[in-house]
Amino acid sequence: SKEANPFLGNRSIRYLLSNPDVFRTQLRAILRASVFGKVAILYPMVSCVEELREAAAILADVKRELDEKGIAYDKTTPVGAMIEVPSAAINADAFAKYVQLFSIGTNDLVQYTMAADRGNESVAHLYQPTNPAVLKLMRMTIDAAKRNGVPVGVCGESASDPIVGVLWAAMGVDMLSMSATYIPLMSKLFSRLTRADLDDYLKTVESMGNAATSDEILAKCNEWMRSRIPDLDTIVI
Repeated sequence: SKEANPFLGNRSIRYLLSNPDVFRTQLRAILRASVFGKVAILYPMVSCVEELREAAAILADVKRELDEKGIAYDKTTPVGAMIEVPSAAINADAFAKYVQLFSIGTNDLVQYTMAADRGNESVAHLYQPTNPAVLKLMRMTIDAAKRNGVPVGVCGESASDPIVGVLWAAMGVDMLSMSATYIPLMSKLFSRLTRADLDDYLKTVESMGNAATSDEILAKCNEWMRSRIPDLDTIVI
């Protein structure tokens, strides 16, 4: 059905929970595929613990159904939550009790945090991954993941950005998801940086505090990166 504001409407996990037959079909398909290779179940756009509880109940029911029918599946298939809305980042400690991995979707996280559509030219200047509020939510999520022993990755365009993607690694993410074409570039960058370098990078950014602007933080990031990798432009090209 048509919604007045679909961006904040019945989409992703909300749609699946309100259409359990569709959800069960998808979960069954993923589990059945798990015998042929490594898979994981990742719930999109989770905003509250209730959604994770409800999803867990449906998944348990699907597993019981497969067991009763003698259909094989990998019983160790991990379940994860996408961290795409501010409420998920703020409540990441609680989310970690229900899942085995986090994937931070920075495209949506930045848009929801800044209430700015990156496709709208009149507000696109607000869409900044280096905004202090976004960095704070990233830090909250990553710290919660570490406290609870949950691997955390980043998916979204920022993961393949030479400046911001390296910043996420400095903050402690375990995985960066990106198009295959960016892997050689990011691999080359990381091969030139030590863990001590990344620690210094993060310290430099965090020392700017919450009063700094997105552009000021990005400029400082650029300055630091070029001080460590003077030929950055050549690598990027």
